Parts: sequence; C-alpha cells; structure tokens
Amino acid sequence: MSQPSVTPTAVDHGPTRSERIAKRIMVVALLLLAVSLLGAVIKLPYAIEYPGSMTDTIGTSADTQTVQVSGARTYPTEGSLYFTTVSVLGGPERHVSVWEWVGGHLDPDAEVVPEELVYGDVSTDDEVREANEAQMTGSQQSAIAVGLRSTGETVGQENLVAQVGEDLPADGVLEPEDVIVAVDGQELSRVDEIVGAISDRSVGDEVEITVERDGQERTETLTTADIGTGRAGIGIAIEPAYDLPFEVIIDAGEVGGPSAGMMFALAVHDVLTPGALTGGEEIAGTGTISDSGQVGRIGGIDQKMTGAQEGGADYFLAPAGNCEDVVGNEPDDLEVVAVEDFEDALSAVEAIAAGRTEDLPRC
Repeated sequence: MSQPSVTPTAVDHGPTRSERIAKRIMVVALLLLAVSLLGAVIKLPYAIEYPGSMTDTIGTSADTQTVQVSGARTYPTEGSLYFTTVSVLGGPERHVSVWEWVGGHLDPDAEVVPEELVYGDVSTDDEVREANEAQMTGSQQSAIAVGLRSTGETVGQENLVAQVGEDLPADGVLEPEDVIVAVDGQELSRVDEIVGAISDRSVGDEVEITVERDGQERTETLTTADIGTGRAGIGIAIEPAYDLPFEVIIDAGEVGGPSAGMMFALAVHDVLTPGALTGGEEIAGTGTISDSGQVGRIGGIDQKMTGAQEGGADYFLAPAGNCEDVVGNEPDDLEVVAVEDFEDALSAVEAIAAGRTEDLPRC
C-alpha cells in the first residue's frame, strides 16, 4: 500500500537573529544621531571662558611695538610684562550648543557662565565689539596718563559727562560734553573723586554739580536716586579727557575690554625710565586702571592665571578685589601677588626684579 505524498509547506519564522541584531543597532544609531543633532541644534544662553593668549606690553606683536612713544626719550628694557586674556565661546548671536555646554563643564580649565555676566544687556555681536573697543580705548588712555604721571610728567585732565541716563536725576539738566568742575563747591580732578563725592551720601540727598558748558560755568542742584547699584547717583557716565605732554600710542591688536589697563601703565612707566623694570623676569597680570591709579577687579581670573602659567610667566599680578577668586585656584609654579593700585603693582615688579619676593602681598 503506497504512502500518500506530502507536499512540504513553507513556514515564515521571521527575521533571523543576525537580522534582529542589525535592526537594533540601526535603531540605536538613529537615536544617537537624533540626540547628537539635537545637542548641536539646541542652543543655551551661556558663554564658556577658556584660557587665552598673552601679549607682552614691553615687546612687539606682529612686528609692532606695543607701546609707541613720539616726542620723548625711551629706554631699552628686557623681561616681559604680559597682559592676559580670556577666550570666550558664545555670544548674543552665537549661543553655545548643548554639547559645547557639556564640554565646558568637563574641561577643568574652562568656566561656564550665564551670557549676561559676559555681555551685559547687548543683543548683537557688533554691539559687543563696539563696547569692547570703547573699553579698551578708555583703558589705554587712563593707563597712559597713570604711567606718565608715575615718571613725573604733568598730564592735564578734564572730566566730561559722557552719557546721561534717561529718567534719572541728571536727565534734562546735564548734557554730554559738559565739563564737571566741582561737586558741592569742591574742585575735583579725578573721576574716582567725583563719583565718590556723589555716591558718598544717602539716596534722596541733594548734591550740587558745577559744570562748564560753552565756556560758561553753571551750578545745578540735583536729588540723588538709587541708580541700580544700591548707591546714590545722578545717572551720568564720566569720561576723562587727557592733555598729554607728548604722544603715546598703545597697540593691543584685536583684543578688547578694559582689563589690561594696569599692565599698560607699567609698560609706559618702563619704556620711559632707565633700566629694565622687570630685571629680566617674566611677569603677567591683569586689572583695570582708573585715572587715579586704582586697580579694579576683572572677570575670568582663573583662566587668565592658567594662561599665564601655560605661557611661561613666573609671576602674576592680580587685583586685590579678585582675591576670593584667586585663593585655591593658583596654578602650580605661578606666584600670585595681590595689588590694590598702580603703586602696589610698581613696587611688586621692582621687588620681583630685585629678588625680594618673600614679603609681597598675597591673596
């Protein structure tokens, strides 16, 4: 008896194991690609500060002398007086990506900060550039004045109203280009003195401001207001205008901002006085300079110290106002000296040149 024939039936068992693995890998790859693209596309309102370059204020940059003097004798020098910089990633028109933000947090030499701490309330890259250029120009002029005065030169100065804040006490009373002559009848020659005389009172107190306009003096009585800093003010920005005895030009390249002022003032002093101020030492530093020689705090002190150490400096002059940021963050092999004003900075450099560093002020 013959057996019935059976026709085999094809059975679909689905994808093979290798096909399933390949599919899972593809899904994971697509997810990673999507996450990567989102990380690059999503922007965050932060800036990332990295150590920047250094420029020798008593040397040359791109074959151009940083400090150039016409009409007065200059002297050869040696060593270095570097101003330090911070390299910033981000900006009003170029927010950082998620991945850049993550990378900034993972980099021990970087600092991630809110954009407004770096750029204030400006909204375009052009405004940032213009503000930095204006700050650099003002810093250079004050540094030249301070440096010249430290050598015994006479530098004339007028203090002008640069801006008047809208809806503040000076609005409609004082005008840009008014020359401030006196506060409460006392003649004052420095911007610091004028600001201090106005702010050293309670909000709501009256203050008399004497200005010269179109060759005529006039005295206005204003009531101070809280100008947003918790201190009394009248809502003006003041800009010194100097009458220099000869021409001094500072070429800082493409760098902006006010924080090189102290180092510029030291360089002006050095090139106009006999001998090498540094004694051949490699000294870096940072700090704003006012017309009265006060050294002001700056941002990015950690990155500037790191940049100085990596650039080969042995000493670093830091504003005393930054000491809380300095302590515990000093790079190895970099001696950090705290300075309050130009005289402190000059004395520190002279002590370093003479090898007398044990009593220098530290943070």
